[in-house]
Amino acid sequence: MQFRLRMLIILAAAGTLALPLAAGDSARHRAAAPPAPSKAPAFQPNQIEAYLSDASIAYLRPGVKLTLLAVTNVAPGQKPVVEINLTDQFDQPLDRLGSVTPGPIAPAFVLGQWNADTRYYHSFTTRTSNGVTTPWVDTGGTWTNLEVGHYKYTFATAMPASLDVTKTLTLGGYAKRTLLDVIGKDYFADNVFKDFRPDGGTPAPVWSMTNVAVACNRCHDPLAEHGGNRREVKLCMMCHTVENTVDATSGNTFNGKVFFHKIHMGSSLPSVKAGKPYVAGSDWSTVAFPQDIRNCTTCHDPKAAEADVWYTRPTRDVCGSCHDDVNFTTGANHPAGAQADDKACASCHAATGGEFDASVQGAHINPLKSKQLTGLTATITSVTNAGAGKKPTAVFAIKNGDGTPVDGTKLATFAPILGGPTKSYSTFSRESGLASGTTPGVYNATAGTTSYTFSAGLPADATGTWTIGADVSRNVNLKRGDGKADIVVREAAFNPIQYVAVTGPVAPRRTAVVVTNCNQCHETLALHGGNRRNTEECVICHNPTNNDSAGRPASAGAPEAISFQRHIHRIHTGENLTQDWTIYGGSGSASNFNWVRFPGDRRNCQKCHAAGAYTLPLQTGIASVNTPRDYFSPHGPATAACLGCHDNSDAAAHAWLNTTTFGGTTLSEACATCHGTGKDWDVEKMHAR
Repeated sequence: MQFRLRMLIILAAAGTLALPLAAGDSARHRAAAPPAPSKAPAFQPNQIEAYLSDASIAYLRPGVKLTLLAVTNVAPGQKPVVEINLTDQFDQPLDRLGSVTPGPIAPAFVLGQWNADTRYYHSFTTRTSNGVTTPWVDTGGTWTNLEVGHYKYTFATAMPASLDVTKTLTLGGYAKRTLLDVIGKDYFADNVFKDFRPDGGTPAPVWSMTNVAVACNRCHDPLAEHGGNRREVKLCMMCHTVENTVDATSGNTFNGKVFFHKIHMGSSLPSVKAGKPYVAGSDWSTVAFPQDIRNCTTCHDPKAAEADVWYTRPTRDVCGSCHDDVNFTTGANHPAGAQADDKACASCHAATGGEFDASVQGAHINPLKSKQLTGLTATITSVTNAGAGKKPTAVFAIKNGDGTPVDGTKLATFAPILGGPTKSYSTFSRESGLASGTTPGVYNATAGTTSYTFSAGLPADATGTWTIGADVSRNVNLKRGDGKADIVVREAAFNPIQYVAVTGPVAPRRTAVVVTNCNQCHETLALHGGNRRNTEECVICHNPTNNDSAGRPASAGAPEAISFQRHIHRIHTGENLTQDWTIYGGSGSASNFNWVRFPGDRRNCQKCHAAGAYTLPLQTGIASVNTPRDYFSPHGPATAACLGCHDNSDAAAHAWLNTTTFGGTTLSEACATCHGTGKDWDVEKMHAR
């Protein structure tokens, strides 16, 4: 916080130096004058720039853009020349050396030739380390400064004398603008590319199977590797080729077709499950893909130019990357035996076929997306008798995907839930309405509805708004196209929610997170056996008063709170936690989350939260969270959320010193005094990037 504040003060002062230039100033300096765009870009609350003055913005000139203007002199034995523009977010010129405008800029280029047969780049730009030569960016070339923002770079690398000028080449470029010591962040230009033929002919199609914006950045927020410079997978593939080296310790390859698949498989790799860590540069053995790994189109964008490559071009490298217990040399674990090359792959593994057969698409079908599933929906059509001390009756319309009714009492799961009050959940019951249960529901064949009367009922002192939901699912046997045993899958309805007023008007529970945000990474958030898919239902149980005492053995010590504002923050903080985060389920099974590797930037609160739901002050009336395993207990509602991520003793001491009861039992938190909206340490400002 002190660093951020100090930098803002420095920038505010520095901004006053961005004065209009005198008539005698040189053209070089006139080019660097503060920008005056017709419409300045708007900065969002999650950006550091949003909290700077206009003068500071004029001095800083935020952002960096790299534009490729031309590539020349690409000929046998010659050194290519690249002409570029460097501009700021306002499209005004930037000084590469940082002498005229703040922050030196380091552009870099990689040049490779595309091989359509092997689908690999051959990199002309390389580096040699410990006697091993691998693809890399060109280094040691010369710059020519044409004017501020306009430059030429002459490669140090000369093209081979055997260069085939009729083949397609790709020039990839990136740029970093260093301003960390000035504003607390560096800027990275979008990766840029130029596909061309040195003879001027029409270039052939090259690598294009992933749209980073709609694929990678669903989770990675954003994808930014090797210090933040590499932000497009196409650029990654220009170096992560078959020519790349292997990890010196493990011998694992950095070939992108293998490396990228294995990273995302991580803990699910057969080799890792067998006890052998997957190490390639780093240990990736704890990576857990946040959805079904068979969802190949999560990464392989269906709208990309090469959308079909993943299923039309099976190879030993690609298939063996995930199925790494298969040895194509010996034939171990491969029904077709040893394979000396990739020629026969497609003869057994056709592009398409039946569900769950040997075809590439068929073998990678997520069972929950099987066409054999008819679909299952559930809604609550009415609630009666919802009064204090009474037993409400809810009527459910459970249907197949075609709209035909389903008898809820005959499903695998029909578990109505009653909880409240919505101001801050403290009481809930989950009951079974199955025909085999002690309190079965009643199916009305004429209306096509299933009604259920809660046996627990509402407390005699119930007030405010209460919530009714349900877990609704059935088991379905899916036939395999290869004739093997059926796959049993749980088909669950999205949990229905109905808010009912016990006293006063209906007041739905506040919206803290949006499940569609969760599903950007998780695709289909489905927990507790796949039954829980709606965060509006999750919070009924994961409330401030609940903990894991039902499953935690006495030998494991005090129970752990499972309130969502604490639990979810700690799950997603994972490997960065300073405390242990282990929760026991009702069956006594322990789940530890300290291994979780969040793929994005946790400062981006809106990645999960509804807009404005994470700012202070919070709504009044939210209960405190009992936290007997933390540094102090209880935590006020804001403290529980903040210490969910900031779980060290310093943060706990800060929160504890700013919480009091004034001699009573109700906690009062001073969080919003400093961290409230518009305050010096506003939550959004402190999480800005």
